[in-house]
Amino acid sequence: MQPRREGAPHDGPVRMDRPERSDRPERPDRPDRFDRSDRPERSGGPRFGGRGRDFRSRRKVCAFCVDHVREIDYKDVGRLRRYVSERAKIEPRRKTGTCAKHQRRLTVALKNARHMALLPYTAAHIRGS
Repeated sequence: MQPRREGAPHDGPVRMDRPERSDRPERPDRPDRFDRSDRPERSGGPRFGGRGRDFRSRRKVCAFCVDHVREIDYKDVGRLRRYVSERAKIEPRRKTGTCAKHQRRLTVALKNARHMALLPYTAAHIRGS
């Protein structure tokens, strides 16, 4: 293999280093959009929600995992009713806090309970009673 001569064409793309931020020309007409040095300092740390409260909700824990439930029984209507909305819709995981495994089993149990007429398919006020 022959050594490469100065000025010889390269085999791949030429990598140009980007100039540092200090090397860029100043633009007085357009200030840096992330520069917030002219704003007064806030006290109290990060704010979420705008009212000054630092509110972070805790992660919900699966009630079935806490109770060490293996099988979700479709006949346990009292427990299943907590996972159905007032319009008789199955509540999502993000609202109830159940884990993915128990949410799948809960859905099957709710559908079985509906089929056996233990739970309604629709809300009473929608059915017209």
